[in-house]
Amino acid sequence: MNKRDYYEVLGVSKNASQDEIKSAFRKLAKKYHPDVSKEPDAEAKFKEAQEAYAVLSDDEKRRQYDQFGHAAFEGGAGAGGFGGFDFSDFDYGDIFDNIFGSFGGGFSSRSSSNRARRGSDTLMHMKLSFEEAVFGCKKDITVDTTEECSECHGKGGFGESSCDKCHGSGTITSEQHTIFGSFLSKTTCPKCGGVGKTYERTCNHCHGNGTVKVKKEIEIKVPAGVDTGTRLKLSGKGSSGSNGGPNGDLYIEFSVAEHEFFVRDENDIYIEAPITIAEAVLGCKKEIPTLYGNVTLTIPAGSESGEKHRIKGKGINNEATKRKGDMYIVLKIVTPKKLTKEQKKLLEELNQTNLNDDNDIKNFERFVRQND
Repeated sequence: MNKRDYYEVLGVSKNASQDEIKSAFRKLAKKYHPDVSKEPDAEAKFKEAQEAYAVLSDDEKRRQYDQFGHAAFEGGAGAGGFGGFDFSDFDYGDIFDNIFGSFGGGFSSRSSSNRARRGSDTLMHMKLSFEEAVFGCKKDITVDTTEECSECHGKGGFGESSCDKCHGSGTITSEQHTIFGSFLSKTTCPKCGGVGKTYERTCNHCHGNGTVKVKKEIEIKVPAGVDTGTRLKLSGKGSSGSNGGPNGDLYIEFSVAEHEFFVRDENDIYIEAPITIAEAVLGCKKEIPTLYGNVTLTIPAGSESGEKHRIKGKGINNEATKRKGDMYIVLKIVTPKKLTKEQKKLLEELNQTNLNDDNDIKNFERFVRQND
């Protein structure tokens, strides 16, 4: 049977580097492996690419192929089904790990099972008072997390030895025969679970997991200016990693209680200040509470409900953005519901004098007469 040139099969030039050869095979394997490809000739194309990579990725075999072509490997019946060369023991390294790890089909090998893995991140919720969020505070929290077992140091057992089924590789290489020929695949060793090691005795403290669940109390510093939905990241305070991997991170999401008088809008603060009719008409000086103590606000004569007065820099000092907001005082004229006879008489007299001269009132009354 005529075979295509190995360089042509992988789609690389004859002076291609090993990285280029590996990358080309990875793309073809991902496209044509029978377990993931639905193309009718996928098995044949995968076998062809697998054979080409097995030769060209080895410097000595590549030299022989460059000199003698396919004849270099036609010296007898091959155990791997590829002419005369035995491919059954060929080590594909991390190729299958990189290609098939995302498919979850059992292609994990020792390199993926034994590599250091980062621990998972943890999310917890924390309630804060309005003042705690505005000014920042310190909080003691209890975290449910996992950490490396102190008894077995994360191994999961004692009396470590190399797995006799996979010989420490963590994988079993199997050859599958089809009508298109044979191809190799790697599956996780069922005895050691891909670790490549077995233990005489399982650790009773962690039950073989290598990690244990623990409760930890830690003190955190809540920065000034956090708001509902703000998340604080505590690096390395999440679940422990495996095989020497780093811990995950802990995220704390805040929920801030409302204040009785202050209303927050990002870094600005609003407060509604009630004033009497007389104070609005005549003007006055009013003590106004802020986040940083009372201030005196001058309210001009003739003020109306809804008017806003700004006090610069009296808002929230946000540590994250390094910005400080402002404070806004919104006037609210309070209408009395009960009046003495004297108060009522005074208001009636006022209504017959000053108020009737107001332009807004005159214009409105003129419109009423026109509309009649």
